[in-house]
Amino acid sequence: MTESDVIRVEHTLGVTPRIPTRSYADQAVSWPATGQHILAHYDESSIVVYQAYRPSIGSYAIEHQQLGGPDFSFSRMSWIKPNFLWMMYRSGWGTKEGQEITLGLRISLDFFETLLEQAVPSTYDGSTFASEAQWKNALAASTVRLQWDPDHAPSGISLKRRAIQLGLRGAALAALAGEELIEVIDLTALVEAQRLHAIGEDLNQLLSPTERVYVPRSLEARQRAHVTAVP
Repeated sequence: MTESDVIRVEHTLGVTPRIPTRSYADQAVSWPATGQHILAHYDESSIVVYQAYRPSIGSYAIEHQQLGGPDFSFSRMSWIKPNFLWMMYRSGWGTKEGQEITLGLRISLDFFETLLEQAVPSTYDGSTFASEAQWKNALAASTVRLQWDPDHAPSGISLKRRAIQLGLRGAALAALAGEELIEVIDLTALVEAQRLHAIGEDLNQLLSPTERVYVPRSLEARQRAHVTAVP
């Protein structure tokens, strides 16, 4: 399969989103094996990040093309992940309670870069802040939290490569939910269709959204996120 391959998935509301997919096996050989890299599906102006929700929240987002509704909480931190397989690991391929609906949220690259520039790491490492006290103050005041965790293979096995996730709250979450959200893509049927391939380790049949390393355009974003340089 090539990057021009497109899978059309009909969800229960009758909308047919289009998302390019490619064989996982074909993609994986080009991804870095180690380091902190942002693997994502993106184009010249936008990037897709993933979230998994309970049906009531997911259905509202799909229908209204924004996050919200009676069950969505703007008072809690909400984590977005640009790496599809990292989302699949966290949601158990859509089998965990409260994470049955998988959404792709398309946002602008400008907004994504702004989030990276504003992000404060979840743990103190001494490379960004002069003291632990300064970091704690920044963490308390920030609306964007950054965390690197081990990436995972489709089967759930931990990898040496690390995957990024961003926790949003306050103004950052409100912006993601509304004016900065370009498109809500329902990926639930895709996840269900590919789950057996992933769990059964039939990786030659497994399809996933096309993803490649995204290098932030902004020096501040690259430094803030501590992404590994790509040769």
